[in-house]
Amino acid sequence: MAGAAAVASVAALAAGWLDLGVSPRLLRWWPSALRLRAAWDAARAAAVAPALAAASWACLAMSVMLLADAVFLAAASLLRGRRYRPGPPLGDGSGGGAEEEGDVEAGGRLGYPMVLVQIPMYNEREVYKLSIGAACALSWPSDRVIVQVLDDSTDPTVQDLVELECKFWANKGKNVKYEVRNNRKGYKAGALKQGMLHDYVQQCEFVAVFDADFQPEPDFLMRTIPYLAHNPQIALVQARWEFVNPNECLMTRIQKMTLDYHFKVEQQGGSSTFAFFGFNGTAGVWRISAIKEAGGWEDRTTVEDMDLAVRAGLKGWKFIYVGDVKVKSELPSNLKAYRRQQHRWTCGAANLFRKTGAEIVVTKEVSFWRKLYLLYSFFFVRKVVAHVVPFMLYCVVIPLSVLIPEVTVPVWGVVYVPTTITLLHGIRNPSYLHFIPFWILFENVMSFHRTKATFIGLFELGSVNEWVVTEKLGDSSSMKPMPQILEKPPCRCWDR
Repeated sequence: MAGAAAVASVAALAAGWLDLGVSPRLLRWWPSALRLRAAWDAARAAAVAPALAAASWACLAMSVMLLADAVFLAAASLLRGRRYRPGPPLGDGSGGGAEEEGDVEAGGRLGYPMVLVQIPMYNEREVYKLSIGAACALSWPSDRVIVQVLDDSTDPTVQDLVELECKFWANKGKNVKYEVRNNRKGYKAGALKQGMLHDYVQQCEFVAVFDADFQPEPDFLMRTIPYLAHNPQIALVQARWEFVNPNECLMTRIQKMTLDYHFKVEQQGGSSTFAFFGFNGTAGVWRISAIKEAGGWEDRTTVEDMDLAVRAGLKGWKFIYVGDVKVKSELPSNLKAYRRQQHRWTCGAANLFRKTGAEIVVTKEVSFWRKLYLLYSFFFVRKVVAHVVPFMLYCVVIPLSVLIPEVTVPVWGVVYVPTTITLLHGIRNPSYLHFIPFWILFENVMSFHRTKATFIGLFELGSVNEWVVTEKLGDSSSMKPMPQILEKPPCRCWDR
């Protein structure tokens, strides 16, 4: 949020030029220069300066909102413990999936609820084996889990490869279902919704969702399902993302900093206070009855995961974030893929705010404080203000204030507030603190794209429902030479 120094210096040079008097030589060559300068001074005093001053104070007020929200979430994530416990182990507690047939009546497999594992994918040639193999390796009785591969691929070769992989695991005794559609209506939401309509899903109590590049550990279900099985008010258990390529380039390191803050602070803070946060779309387990009560998957925005979470939250369901359960995934390693991903996430969240704001206000199934948290903190501050302020204040208002002497931005708004917010983001990942200057510059550049996406979502402009699947490299990413970027050793005390 503090990367406007270069822009401000250029603006200062321009301001010095504008403050120069109109020289006699300039008047001889340009007789109307004096009148133009007088007209500019009048317009500046009458319209430009008041408008810029109003924009300045509006941005400063929103900066304070960001700071207050960051302090609140940081305190909540540090001071509040987990309000729900997983309860006793499922089955006979021996580790899952190793019981003999004769142990069924003794409480073995009878203790394991039926689980559906959904893996939506679209032309995922590079990673389809990783997700399918990891799902089939989950430590859960094979007759109590169904792996459902939802393939929307348009490439026949990729479809054949995915189908062969499913048959490979089916021949090994795994209950794998390969499902395809004749269209991509609704994209990921449409595939998940169609997948829930199959008859065999009716026997399942919970559903785990993994994107094609996610690789859950074998004990994933063992560590997440108990929260749902022993706490009937919980609808969602969200695990944390871990990354297979955080050191591939500087951009992936910056992404790791941002996403680590999201999970360690935003998700943990929401879970600890109001038992609500946005579903991340993958690496989570849902109670199927909660999905049905909320109305199922909807494709009205590009953030179908957040949409479902909001509707389930308005029905009174609780969510829990389990940060010690981590699922490996891949970070976008090129700018084009990252920009498209950020456009989809930012635009979709703003559009969802537009479509659910009135519904949140009028609902009577949740408390006033939870509605306030949803409207103000979750949506307005984090999905709108957080994207607009970095661009409008540090890339527009501050540079222009150098050109307009009638407008001054206070030091606390230029230095103290952004510095505090930056430290609150960086302190939760101490081994990456030396990357903060690069993070500031990169986030300032991305603020323009996120601001544009925010307004596209709020006003439902042309590309509001644009959906581009994030490019993945899979194992090919490990074939690239890794840049030698020095990294500080982790501090164990701070990391805890």
